[in-house]
Amino acid sequence: MRDFLCRKCGQRLSFENSLCLHCDSPLGFFLPTRTIYVLDDKGQVEVDGQLLERCENLKVAQCNWLVPWTGTPSLCDSCRLTRTRPPETDIEAMAEYGSAETAKRRVILELDELGLPIKGRDEDPNTGLAFDLLSSSEQSVITGHDNGLITLDLAEGDDVHREQMRVELDEPYRTLLGHFRHEIGHYYQLVLIDDKVRAAFEELFGNPDDDYQAALDRHYSEGAPQNWKQNYVSSYATMHPAEDFAETFAHYLHIRDTLDTAAAFAMAPAGSTLDTVLPGDVGFEQIVEWWLPLTWALNQINRSMGHTDLYPFVLPERVLEKIKFVHGLMPSH
Repeated sequence: MRDFLCRKCGQRLSFENSLCLHCDSPLGFFLPTRTIYVLDDKGQVEVDGQLLERCENLKVAQCNWLVPWTGTPSLCDSCRLTRTRPPETDIEAMAEYGSAETAKRRVILELDELGLPIKGRDEDPNTGLAFDLLSSSEQSVITGHDNGLITLDLAEGDDVHREQMRVELDEPYRTLLGHFRHEIGHYYQLVLIDDKVRAAFEELFGNPDDDYQAALDRHYSEGAPQNWKQNYVSSYATMHPAEDFAETFAHYLHIRDTLDTAAAFAMAPAGSTLDTVLPGDVGFEQIVEWWLPLTWALNQINRSMGHTDLYPFVLPERVLEKIKFVHGLMPSH
């Protein structure tokens, strides 16, 4: 994530800011230019001859993104992908919904910067990308993916619930952002794995057409195989080839966004940003060369503060080969 500044007073801004805390200016982020702008008294700004205004979901989803002015309220590129959300009368669920949309916007920006295609259900009714963000307080909700439709249990936005699940499932890392990146990996398996790369996919991950229910039952009855850390980025990745790919894809997004943020704050080379073209094996080797010392330093900083490692992962050769495969799928690489 790049480093943003208020264009009125120079105050440093977070990606999520809708108001400058120094000069009280209203703010908005515009995806095509990847820039935060200061808005006028009407909540508008002109960019390259185009009048922009805030997304319709400013209040309900804490959305600070801008959309072209049309005279009627409209949704931004991220919010329009959400098919279902809680009713506004469910105050607790709506707070969790706002947190989920905030995490989703970060993912959509990264996908855009990597040049990955995003087709919503308006373009592709059958397998287009869409999100159902649902509360499990009064119904059963299973987080998952089905032909482009991503369902998320909004309880994952609750820190206590998420930590309980993390400990129960013995996961070193569990966040809202991580859920979105994992599930979006399933979507991009559908989009990016064609006949040209299918053989290479199967060589690394296995046959994605293997019986999923049988794999699920086996995983939860027997657990991960011994020595799984030599070949998989997480124990959940051992369950099925599709889950292995989704976990690996999510991990690639973790690496690229974190390097991009580190570069913005002079903690990594300028060439490690998301908009830098890093083609082929050479580009991936450069990413690894930047990534490993950065994570070592971040882990040591966390330990100095009495926290557990920020990056609790080991990347053996087989896992790096899988992440390199994902890198090769990026349109700009």
